[in-house]
Amino acid sequence: MGEIVVEIELVNVGDREKASDGMIPASEVRRAIVPAVADTGAISMVIPEDVVQELGLPIIDHASTQMADGSVATLPIAGSLGVKIHERVMDTDCLVVPTGTEALIGVVVMERLDLILDPKNEIVTVRPESPHLPLLRA
Repeated sequence: MGEIVVEIELVNVGDREKASDGMIPASEVRRAIVPAVADTGAISMVIPEDVVQELGLPIIDHASTQMADGSVATLPIAGSLGVKIHERVMDTDCLVVPTGTEALIGVVVMERLDLILDPKNEIVTVRPESPHLPLLRA
């Protein structure tokens, strides 16, 4: 199976809240549409630094992170980020990787949005048992 890539919409949550409160026009909410690899080996959302800067997300913390090759690096955490995939939306923070690195959708986002991978067709899709809303497990 090759990489499964899906186009995602990212939104600056602070901007979205300001627009909701009437403090800025909706047209000023910073957004980006980027391709992202659905990675069941990743826990968190991972976004390249240039996209984080484009969205104007603040760095809120740092985390020691084990990379795919087994190495450990300290990465910044940016937030708060709105993520939209297949009309399903959630807010989260994200790990920040260097510009030019692929964006990754980790299992936390896939579980929260109730998305599944279809390796045969190499797509990310909504779970057939919950086509309209995510079915969350409490």
